[in-house]
Amino acid sequence: MSEPRSAPTVGQVVLGKRLQELRESAGLKREEAARVLRVAPATVRRMEMAEVAFKIPYVQLLLKAYGADEEETESFIELAEEANKPGWWQRYHDILPNWFSMYVSLEGAASLLRSYEPHFVPGLLQTEDYARAVLRAGSIGTMGDEDIERHVALRMQRQELLEREDAPKLWVIMDETVLRRTVGTPDVMRGQLDRLIAATKLPNVTLQIAEFSAGHHPGTYGPFVLFRFAVPELQDMVYAEYLTGAVYLDRRAEVVTYLEAMDRMAAQAASAHRTKEILKSLRKEL
Repeated sequence: MSEPRSAPTVGQVVLGKRLQELRESAGLKREEAARVLRVAPATVRRMEMAEVAFKIPYVQLLLKAYGADEEETESFIELAEEANKPGWWQRYHDILPNWFSMYVSLEGAASLLRSYEPHFVPGLLQTEDYARAVLRAGSIGTMGDEDIERHVALRMQRQELLEREDAPKLWVIMDETVLRRTVGTPDVMRGQLDRLIAATKLPNVTLQIAEFSAGHHPGTYGPFVLFRFAVPELQDMVYAEYLTGAVYLDRRAEVVTYLEAMDRMAAQAASAHRTKEILKSLRKEL
């Protein structure tokens, strides 16, 4: 059987979908594909759903059964071998929850991230001191200092994607609560506000604050992130986090609901220009 992964890479997700499309185009059911490999149909399903790493001999047999030509097969195999390579974040497998490993993979592949945060500054915009304070407050005795430092290091490395040549667009809406609730010391908050002010100058970052005065809005139920990808095989996806885990939503009806909520929140929140002024004003207060 193919080797399991703690969480799939985006490359595995894309190729799994392509493998399913090739099977369906060939008019074969999973049971028929499984007979080619002499395995249970569940193994084919797990490959197509990116629940396991690709076993190259299996992929070669399936592509032959699906009628792929030599050039297409060679290209697919090269991509599969690349997709099977562990993501950089898997170096943190000892402290990275399985449910968040997938998030880091999606984050690195997205062309657009739209984020709503009612409690904390999003991880991609946190300073080290702020991140450390958040992790200490939220660990509830489950993490020691060494684990916290590894989490901080992971978070800082994630932020490098905003400076890539092909950096994604990051569009964040934060509740005013995020800025009014002190995390750590006043010095920590001053440093974090400086970081946010600097982020407003980045061409690929848009920040908006949902002010108290604007009243209730559709996102007050909890934080979420909407991912959009440049590759057609990956449709929009929503990540919604709770205290001990998260859910990933890709059903069109659900994603559209979150997208509509985000659009309404963006229209209701302070503009990017006003947000910059709010941040500067709050910085002077500290």
